[in-house]
Amino acid sequence: MRKRILIISLVFAFANMLFAQQGNQVNKNFMLVIHGGAGNITKENINDSLEKVYEKKLAEVLEKGYEVLANGGTSIDAVEACIRMMEDSPLFNAGKGAVYTAEGKIELDASIMDGKTLKAGAVASLTHVKNPISLARKVMENSPHVMLIGEGAEFFAKNQNIELVDTSYFFTKKRWDDYLKMKNKIEEKNKGETPEKHGTVGVLALDMYGNLAAGTSTGGMLFKSYGRVGDTPVIGAGTYANNNTCAVSCTGHGEFFIRNVVAYDVSALMEYKKMNVSDAANEVVNVKLKSQGGEGGLIALDKNGNFAMPFNSNGMFRGYIKANKEMKVLIFR
Repeated sequence: MRKRILIISLVFAFANMLFAQQGNQVNKNFMLVIHGGAGNITKENINDSLEKVYEKKLAEVLEKGYEVLANGGTSIDAVEACIRMMEDSPLFNAGKGAVYTAEGKIELDASIMDGKTLKAGAVASLTHVKNPISLARKVMENSPHVMLIGEGAEFFAKNQNIELVDTSYFFTKKRWDDYLKMKNKIEEKNKGETPEKHGTVGVLALDMYGNLAAGTSTGGMLFKSYGRVGDTPVIGAGTYANNNTCAVSCTGHGEFFIRNVVAYDVSALMEYKKMNVSDAANEVVNVKLKSQGGEGGLIALDKNGNFAMPFNSNGMFRGYIKANKEMKVLIFR
């Protein structure tokens, strides 16, 4: 009889232990941080009504990410869901809101990385993929590769049942007018004019299981040369995630971010110099990049929910939401 009671007691104790562990998982301090690009973002070029539009959309993205994480979704799930929302909006230079190349075409890049496994997927020079971030995830999960580009990437997209659209889907009057204005400047008024740099979109997530993920998506540089690829699809330059350090998504002048391996550099400073996420991010953006003339910013999130959103440009669309539903959206300095 005593033996039976002991066994029952042990079973109850084990069940309570499992329940407590599950409770800790559910209550873990999950977190989401986003950016919608950095650049010449000032009160002078964004009026009050447009500011409200951006604030509303950024808040909607944060709320979507919160919903995914609060319901037990993974950090990868949250990153993909949020970036898809931004790719579907004409407000941002990604997907539907992408800028035009010098040839008057749309070319899209994206990447995603899992901080738990260090697996990553990236795509570049897409012209028909509605949501590049979803294809990047398929590359990560369903192929032995890290990066696919151009026609090969879109062939893979067909095999993965990724939605493809006609190039007319990406047309927006605002972006086309920007293209024509830049074309006129370069070809008729000032042949030395350089392409304008438009931001990217990026999302970082820490899920209730303690795993980090990062994703970035972009339409690149307005009036960029044919074949040009920036930092967004380059793992370690525009995107990086490692559970031992942090997750990072970058936005800005891609060439500088590639040369400095910016996303990984933040992680390396944390790992080897034992910097916290804020100091590491600021060191890279406001010291290293700034000293070279590199413009832009980044978001970084560590495994404990600490985050940083430094930028050296006039502004950066950015925001965060915590497990306690504390949310903030920022645009200007």
